[in-house]
Amino acid sequence: MIAQLTGTLLESTPASVVVDVQGVGYEVLTPLSTQEKLPPPMGKVTLHTSLVVREDAVTLYGFLTRREKRLFETIIGSVKGFGPRMALAVLSAMPLEALFQAIAQEDLKTLSRINGVGKKSAAQLVLDMKGRLEEFGGSASPVPPPGGSASSAPGSLPPQAQDAVKALETLGYRHEDARRAVEALLAEAPDSELSSSSLIRRALARFRG
Repeated sequence: MIAQLTGTLLESTPASVVVDVQGVGYEVLTPLSTQEKLPPPMGKVTLHTSLVVREDAVTLYGFLTRREKRLFETIIGSVKGFGPRMALAVLSAMPLEALFQAIAQEDLKTLSRINGVGKKSAAQLVLDMKGRLEEFGGSASPVPPPGGSASSAPGSLPPQAQDAVKALETLGYRHEDARRAVEALLAEAPDSELSSSSLIRRALARFRG
């Protein structure tokens, strides 16, 4: 079992990182909550990891906090029908406190907007997780409202926007929808330097709206 990695961050995409540990490069899938807090490339990083073994794949998932790791493992171990990909989507969809609030309030509308989670799956998430929220501590905070209306303009996207579109596609959104959302966000803030993680987070909020 690989429970933790400490090494040099060689590269990162909106969905994964490569960490060099004494000459061995480990590819680790990560949620947006971890991506947003990573150091720059070649910086030192410690990830709390969960190794998932399937018949056709051995995959390492990584998190900056033990809390995120425990939540991920609890979801895939306790929520019926939820595998690693859906658990990663849950952790990526909104801040943890907003997620806990939605579960505590049985807000199926909010939860069913998570990519890959329909109303039936949202109800299952509430059923299996509501009684376990105290294990993760903290009080729920309000869910931030989504951004403004979408508009799109053709043209080449900057690198961070291209990364954001690819990450949204990885989470299951159609390329056209992902690109349209990212382009709208860029149009709304033309003078600001939005990172790929910020674009992804805001695009997910827009989709939830």
